[in-house]
Amino acid sequence: MNDNRNYKYVINSTSKRAEFGVIAKLVKKGSSVVDLGMGDGTLLKILKDRKGVKGLGIEISPSGVRAAKKKGVESRIGRIDVKLPFKNKEFDYAICNVTLQMVMYPEILIREMARISQIQIITFPNFGYVMNRLEMLFKGRMPNFMLGGYRWFSTGLIHQLSIKDFTDFCKDNEIKIVSTSHIFPERLFVLPKIILKMFPNLFAGVGIFITSGK
Repeated sequence: MNDNRNYKYVINSTSKRAEFGVIAKLVKKGSSVVDLGMGDGTLLKILKDRKGVKGLGIEISPSGVRAAKKKGVESRIGRIDVKLPFKNKEFDYAICNVTLQMVMYPEILIREMARISQIQIITFPNFGYVMNRLEMLFKGRMPNFMLGGYRWFSTGLIHQLSIKDFTDFCKDNEIKIVSTSHIFPERLFVLPKIILKMFPNLFAGVGIFITSGK
């Protein structure tokens, strides 16, 4: 049975995610970046190769750190939802890509990102996605789309959130949302783009936020 709670990676692991290309366009050349919950280091490798960034990755999985180092990415083992060992505004960018929903204290992670960086890039699966709502409504169970092939007990997702949840959190905590973009599942491309963009909390599979904290 599939289980992604231990985050095990092979040494030559290379991830492929739609967010990587979007994030690469957002990061300026030569900037300093910390990737919190970096996985196998693929994103940092892309940013290093394309944008010449000075990057550091933090990852709780030892196998992820080994895979990142194999790629030539500076990385270390550690939790990310705690007080982080960095100075205020030490980095140009702090990135947390589809990991926010996997940590015990997401509010601490968001606040620490705002403290240690000038700009934060945060992405997460949108639990408000229409297919999730329909499956909950008609089948009364945790949606397969949200769980990504895992079961409710074998997934690393412990704090599912919607785009609306995140925007409310930022408002309540005085975190400025600079810009947003969204990734829509291909199955919805039959709908007009203007409809998709008008209702991202309903139709987006992933939310991508640029924020500037206190």
